[in-house]
Amino acid sequence: MTDQIAIHTEGLTKHYGDVKALVDLDLDIAQGEVFGFLGPNGAGKTTMIRTILDEIRPTSGKASILGMDSHVHSVEIRNHIGYLPGDLAMYPSLTGRDTLTYFANLRGGVDWDFVGTLAERLDADLDKKVGDLSSGNRQKVGLIQAFMNKPDVLIMDEPSSGLDPLVQREFQTMMREVASDGRTVFLSSHTLSEVQRAADRVGIIRHGKLIAVEGVAELRSKAIRTVNLFFAAPVDAAVFEPLPGVREVDVENHHVTLSFDGQMETLLKVVTDSYGLLDITTQEADLEEIFLTYYEEVGA
Repeated sequence: MTDQIAIHTEGLTKHYGDVKALVDLDLDIAQGEVFGFLGPNGAGKTTMIRTILDEIRPTSGKASILGMDSHVHSVEIRNHIGYLPGDLAMYPSLTGRDTLTYFANLRGGVDWDFVGTLAERLDADLDKKVGDLSSGNRQKVGLIQAFMNKPDVLIMDEPSSGLDPLVQREFQTMMREVASDGRTVFLSSHTLSEVQRAADRVGIIRHGKLIAVEGVAELRSKAIRTVNLFFAAPVDAAVFEPLPGVREVDVENHHVTLSFDGQMETLLKVVTDSYGLLDITTQEADLEEIFLTYYEEVGA
């Protein structure tokens, strides 16, 4: 990651009548960074993307990509970005290859060997008509068109929609390769796990307001986990309730379920020293729970 700024917004605001879709957004995203933009559906993520791409005009404020004003230089910016919208529309009667040819012609040509490599990595069938593809396989075509011109800035809105786990893993590797090459990925998602695996930093938006920008490690530490502990003998809730980070404890004989946002090392030391621990599973809270728990006061 470098100190050069790939995406810059300053007081970016968008109102739809009385609806404040975006409010005073100030954000800098570095070149060579994978930046995750997190928020529940309706939080303002797509409005932000459409505004910085000059698809819609802001009510106030400004944005730039690679130092170019989003409105004044919108055509030039198109030569440097790859974009996957959350509602990508494609002609159903065209094959995936025909679709990519259409997009490639708009861009003035692409490296077709590279396109073939992308298709192989994503296990994409480019010979079927788009209308005959499942949503996940259509999404693969969309991803290829976003990556295929080797853009300086890659902007994607909910890109993992419909992808199976193996393809998601390959897609995450592809994003990291873009960043390693000194280019930038802006990844908008409502799925915390997707962003955690790929991003360096995350911005969290709620009700149109950017309420936090954090490193992924810091965000992960704030995620409340549901921890299930299975013991060889019955256990007492009083052992767990005083521990830092333990919020709720439910004990059923040999099985303990607790909400936990502390250090796992502390919890494991207590349970392994006190009882015969047979098994442990953890499950992260979903994004909405994290917002409600940690950002209720700052969120509008």
